[in-house]
Amino acid sequence: MVNYKKNIILFLKKFFVITVAYSICRVLFLAMNIDLFDKFSSKIFTGGLIFDLSSIAYINIIFLVGYLFPGNFKYNLKYQRTLKISFYVVNLIFITTNFIDIIYYRFTGRRSTFSIITAKGMEHEIIGLIPSFLKEFWYLAIAFIFLSILLWFIIPDFNTRITTQKLTKKDYYKQSAFFIISLTLIVIVGRGGFQPKPIKIVDAIKYGSQQNTALVLNTPFTILKTITKKEDIEQVNYFDKEKLISIYNPLISFKPNVPTTKKNVVIIILESFGNENIRRGQTPFLDSLITKSYYFKNGFANGKLSIDAVPSIISSIPSLMNNSFIISSYSLNKSNSLPKILKKEGYTTSFFHGAFNGSQNFDQYAKVAEFEKYYGQNEYIGPEAFDGKWGVYDEEFLQFFAGKLNTFKEPFFSSIFTISSHNPYKIPERYKGKFPKGTTIVQESIAYTDYSLKLFFENAKKQKWYNNTLFVISADHTSAGGDLETDKTIISKFHIPILFFDPGNPNFSGINEQNFQQIDIMPTIIDYLGIKIDLICFGKSYLSKENYAVFYLQGIYHCVKDDYYLSFANNEVIGLYNWKKDPLLKKNLQNQNVLKTLEISNFLKAYIQNFNERVINDKLSL
Repeated sequence: MVNYKKNIILFLKKFFVITVAYSICRVLFLAMNIDLFDKFSSKIFTGGLIFDLSSIAYINIIFLVGYLFPGNFKYNLKYQRTLKISFYVVNLIFITTNFIDIIYYRFTGRRSTFSIITAKGMEHEIIGLIPSFLKEFWYLAIAFIFLSILLWFIIPDFNTRITTQKLTKKDYYKQSAFFIISLTLIVIVGRGGFQPKPIKIVDAIKYGSQQNTALVLNTPFTILKTITKKEDIEQVNYFDKEKLISIYNPLISFKPNVPTTKKNVVIIILESFGNENIRRGQTPFLDSLITKSYYFKNGFANGKLSIDAVPSIISSIPSLMNNSFIISSYSLNKSNSLPKILKKEGYTTSFFHGAFNGSQNFDQYAKVAEFEKYYGQNEYIGPEAFDGKWGVYDEEFLQFFAGKLNTFKEPFFSSIFTISSHNPYKIPERYKGKFPKGTTIVQESIAYTDYSLKLFFENAKKQKWYNNTLFVISADHTSAGGDLETDKTIISKFHIPILFFDPGNPNFSGINEQNFQQIDIMPTIIDYLGIKIDLICFGKSYLSKENYAVFYLQGIYHCVKDDYYLSFANNEVIGLYNWKKDPLLKKNLQNQNVLKTLEISNFLKAYIQNFNERVINDKLSL
């Protein structure tokens, strides 16, 4: 039993070393992203320790078996050496994910999940980002290498002086008892304690503000919690059917008072053009276009990733899952989309994305949404303009886009997704020094894309189809940060410009302060074109009197309704704020304004129940 006790101590020492490594990762995570977090306290790190221990316990349960399973085989030197190498490699892989998210979090606003790192179409993005991340954040790479080497030497070795003793029956029973007790304890640690249910991602909210949940979590935990889940939405029953429909009904009947118009429709999705990047000196063209457009001042993205934006804009499908809809098992569900609807109205349809074909799975989604044609890097014809990373620079690809629009039979519906303001934010060498650097790393490339957009419109103005075209411009999501205090709030993480520009109808202009999000684009286009149709649609038209936006981030639902913002998780309200009077969200009104809290939370529950039920049961269309 002496040898067995030493093996227990050996395992505990190794467990402790990995726990310290996770804490170091959290300190680095905080240091590198401190401008993105709210004020923090020791409670955050206490909660963080609970989530760290949970991850480490789940990952190392197999090694507990290897070290503590009854028998003398454990004291073989080769066996112990193999066990140490395996322990080191497995744990280092998971620690690596923590290091990756130290940087990647700035772009996604959430800890990575299994679906993000394994999504089809994302593997090239991840591989492509690594060299630019290493170049830009070389000091983190050095820190990782140093920690990796240090870990190998700190992880204790098996004591070679231990001599194998004959295992008596009594010793075998004692070892078995210790093994069962140890296994039970590590399972309890893994589930986060003795509470009825194991801790979940959303439980991070108990240890800090919404803005600090990523600091409480660790990436291995979010990966492990999503690795076995086919999906992460479940049927909820907040209301009976009659009550549910009375609160919120996604069935919309479009009965326009104007005759159907056959205007062309062009949707331009701008990479990372969050509200923190416009009207700040980087986007003179877009800023001027806003003054001639119907502009939604309170525009919101439905997600934090590019793959969230496309189904929201094109199909009015909100992003209310940890998995993005187009890479989930529900991606082939029957649903509405602008290409399907407009094709019946006689439109030709196409989707353009300047990145390599297969990027973000957009080419496959284009097929599901029933776009007739897809144009990616492979289809590009024009001057050599490969950026060396993702695809064709925005200037050349937007000109290619304009040229292709000239060949399409009218009316046409076409959408283009820009790429140059994506990390590593490369702009052509000939433009180095031309655009203002701005205050954040993304803003020079934002200025370049704005310039490319200007050249596109200069070309488009000369074409006969221009005055008969409705242009819709939306960012896909916000970028890594901003330089104002208000840029750091959860609302600002989703705040984007959305505008409608119709050069043939100058009366369709002005500033609308209605809460408007990407899923509202599809019903607005349908209404504007005067199309008569009944749809299941989670967005609303610009003519609607409803004034809400709903979005979701890592287990927490967010609802902006009128002047109020409500957050909801674990089937309960977390907070209510008047975001117009209190833009930094400092004063929680949940207990002061009970009626408003009830009103908005009931609406949000009805919205969630409708969405989950229709997605799970494949009822996103009539």
